[in-house]
Amino acid sequence: MQNSKIAAIRNYAQDKLSSDRSGHDFYHVERVAKIAVKLARQEHVADTLIIEAASYLHDVIDDKVVADVEAERESLKKFLKELDFSKENTKEVFHIIENISFSREIEEGKVELTPAGQIVQDADRIDALGAIGILRTAYYGGHTQSPLYDPNILPQDFKSKQEYRQKSTVINHFYEKLFKLPATMNTEAGKKEAQRRVEFMEDFLETFYSEWNLS
Repeated sequence: MQNSKIAAIRNYAQDKLSSDRSGHDFYHVERVAKIAVKLARQEHVADTLIIEAASYLHDVIDDKVVADVEAERESLKKFLKELDFSKENTKEVFHIIENISFSREIEEGKVELTPAGQIVQDADRIDALGAIGILRTAYYGGHTQSPLYDPNILPQDFKSKQEYRQKSTVINHFYEKLFKLPATMNTEAGKKEAQRRVEFMEDFLETFYSEWNLS
């Protein structure tokens, strides 16, 4: 029964996110689901229904991805009801997907999440790091028509979600968000993987700056 529900949720996410061109597409949420299941095993969590469901669904009501958040929220509620998701499970999934984002924390601080939510949050942030994270950062920068790099534009310390959504540069995003993520991890397994990926990104930036400054 659980496998059939996850398969249906996976198909729902694929339908909703298949046309995304911001780096929050179906392949992103599928990677997050795989990372989350791996973290769950490392953290000795046996039941992964909520973890997998929230992983696949965490971007289907995101305002970066969808034009009408309220309409997509109602669509998701209807889908989960038809899938015979309990009210408790539906409530937890929504609490997770509405509270795991980095931008939400800028204004409201870190929201207290369930153990399942902590794993999904870690998995989502891990997918923003490493080789995948570098490509997603550049891809999203192109999507928002942000400059690649400008040494005259310094990284910012954002105080609001509105400020965070303003265009900076692709390279600044490493400092404004990505390098801050390891310190926000909830699980020991998440911290280790995040740090490993950040070290790769630091090596990348060292090469980037050496090539940029070539004279």
